Amino acid sequence: MIKGSLPALVTPFANGQLDLDTLKKLVEWHVEQGTHGLVPVGTTGESPTLSHSEHDKVVETVVEASNGRLPVVAGAGSNNTAETVRLVQAAKAAGATAALVVTPYYNKPSQRGLIAHYTAAADCGLPIIIYNIPGRSVVDMSPETMGELAKHEMIVGVKDSTGDVGRVLAQRITCGTDFIQVSGEDAQALGHRAMGGQGCISVTANVAPKLCAEFQDAMSAGDFDAALAYQDRLMPLHQAIFTEPGLVGAKYGMSLLGMCSEDVRSPLTGLLDETKAKMRAAMVHAGLLN
Repeated sequence: MIKGSLPALVTPFANGQLDLDTLKKLVEWHVEQGTHGLVPVGTTGESPTLSHSEHDKVVETVVEASNGRLPVVAGAGSNNTAETVRLVQAAKAAGATAALVVTPYYNKPSQRGLIAHYTAAADCGLPIIIYNIPGRSVVDMSPETMGELAKHEMIVGVKDSTGDVGRVLAQRITCGTDFIQVSGEDAQALGHRAMGGQGCISVTANVAPKLCAEFQDAMSAGDFDAALAYQDRLMPLHQAIFTEPGLVGAKYGMSLLGMCSEDVRSPLTGLLDETKAKMRAAMVHAGLLN
């Protein structure tokens, strides 16, 4: 099952090119650290700046490196339905567990348009996780629409980045209690889980995979006091990572741990010095650095 701590994997670069050797090492690191699943080539994986061949290669590499030890939910979203179908088909061919499909951004489809778009993706025969992030896509999928889509046997869950933990309860009613609901907001992961969610597709888990996995394990065991203690350690890191675009903060934090370079592709840039200082302090607070 897709649940627990699910890092939205960064895509490592070396001199502007894919660094697949480091990507494989990151997969091994996540297995060792107790991560519950991997989500490559989402926005945190810099999918907007990857070519189609690079996108496919990252998914293939993560699936091969994980070798069945962790579920792999491959980013496969676009605001073009035909392109989304191609990405889902490629993820299926690579052996991914499921595909993460974002609500089409910029062109603002109606709820009927969303149903058509997701039905086409799901008809490819790979389980689909809806990615609802109205703050970026400028379209919000209603719980009623999600409930209609949940009737499709291949539409199995949602990554919710609406910022409204109450959506979990509304979607339990429209989609059923077996429908997978994971948070897309690190700072809200505790509340989302308490409302009935099953995990978090996390940016912070790139930097603190063991802590994020243990945080989710505590909630799975029903120990919310322990989970709150983990959240206290992690909250400054959540805040520091998202001071500037989250993937930039995540890559910088990982560079401090020697896990990958901090290189990102334009139009993103490296962190300001004051943000770097904030990241270092948050990682010390979390016990990741001395």
